[in-house]
Amino acid sequence: MSLINYASREINCKIVYYGPGLGGKTTNLEYVYEKVAPSSKGKLISLATETERTLFFDFLPVDLGTIRGFRTRFHLYTVPGQVYYNASRKLILKGVDGVVFVADSQIDRMEANLEAMQNLYDNMAQHGYDLTTMPFVIQYNKRDLPNAAAVADLDAALNPGWAVTDPARQKPTPDPNRPGEYLVREVDGTWVERVPTYEAVAVKGDGVFDTLKAVSKQVLKTLG
Repeated sequence: MSLINYASREINCKIVYYGPGLGGKTTNLEYVYEKVAPSSKGKLISLATETERTLFFDFLPVDLGTIRGFRTRFHLYTVPGQVYYNASRKLILKGVDGVVFVADSQIDRMEANLEAMQNLYDNMAQHGYDLTTMPFVIQYNKRDLPNAAAVADLDAALNPGWAVTDPARQKPTPDPNRPGEYLVREVDGTWVERVPTYEAVAVKGDGVFDTLKAVSKQVLKTLG
């Protein structure tokens, strides 16, 4: 998980953008990289495959403060979307502190979204990670396209939630991003929690930083 560099007084955290091929993972990272101040970011590194790139870079957000006197440096990664690069996907997830699943909102990409989500759960489990207990958000990208599925349909397929067994957390928890919706609610006598979601048009930058800030804050909460 997070690594502490005592020499530079920095805590290094790894955030991985996961999802189907051509869903917008790379677009998210490229937009963030473009907007981050040059003095706060490392080099953008691209490992190209025949059909898709794996990108990563690190940056030091100046507006998130410090943890016990340590600055927090975030390392952002994408994974290849195609299933046959699964070994690379699994390797990139090692040591992850937070996950952003970038879903393609187009109706005809729902199967690819489901396949990528199942693959994420499988690979995390093989590392011994539990997505239900760690920083995890979902971005519904490409909301501007005419064939974009309704958010309710995306939620039903990709974000149905999981049972809340801790009595202390069995209480209605409003979703701060979606008025009238709840992150934790009671359904047919069972308390269910779902992942925070964000709508985005990554090619325009819409929702990109909202998504990143949400998962970053979750990561910082685990450190505090």
